[in-house]
Amino acid sequence: MIPDTDRADSDFDIRHSFTAGVTYDLPSPGSQSVVHYLLGGWSLNSFVLARSAPPVDVVGATLFADGVALKPRPDLNPGVPIVIHSAQDPGGKHFNKDAFTLPSPGDQGDFGRNVLRGFGAAQVDLGLHRQFHITENVGLRFRAEFFNILNHPNFGSPNTDLSQTQCLPPAQSTGFGCSTQTLASGLGSSGANGGLNPLYQIGGPRSIQLALKLQF
Repeated sequence: MIPDTDRADSDFDIRHSFTAGVTYDLPSPGSQSVVHYLLGGWSLNSFVLARSAPPVDVVGATLFADGVALKPRPDLNPGVPIVIHSAQDPGGKHFNKDAFTLPSPGDQGDFGRNVLRGFGAAQVDLGLHRQFHITENVGLRFRAEFFNILNHPNFGSPNTDLSQTQCLPPAQSTGFGCSTQTLASGLGSSGANGGLNPLYQIGGPRSIQLALKLQF
């Protein structure tokens, strides 16, 4: 093996990341007691996330050497586009299988590790809550939460297994080169895959939850 052949960006290398949280107490409208009671006392919470894409590694079919599973990287075909951009693709792009050639069994190709990048992510969450004072010792808290309120599509990393056929969106978006799931699903689904349930992770479709809590 060539020294430093695996030297590259780490799998979790996110070059740019921005997060911000803002809480704003909405002003109480009107001077009438009924209007003030119904429309006053609301608070707005927002969370904004934006990050650049993580690296992905293009590999070939799995080989076994002395009981160890190996996935060698391919050789790069000069002059052939690696990334093809199209509005029909999930996330707007897919990787081109014709840009690569699998090396001879047991050899490592000349294409570097984690050279390509997947997809960035952006999401805005919003929360609205109000505390109602029923009596001196009893209160009612209402909260509405909107996750990915803009319903911005966030995709998981593309399939980088060259042993699979080339994806051809929009008719066939599975296979090498295309993303096949949302970012929330791609982060894992607990258990052996790690991560949390996709409902509780970033990168899913818009979701809303309502909560009512009695305090005494």
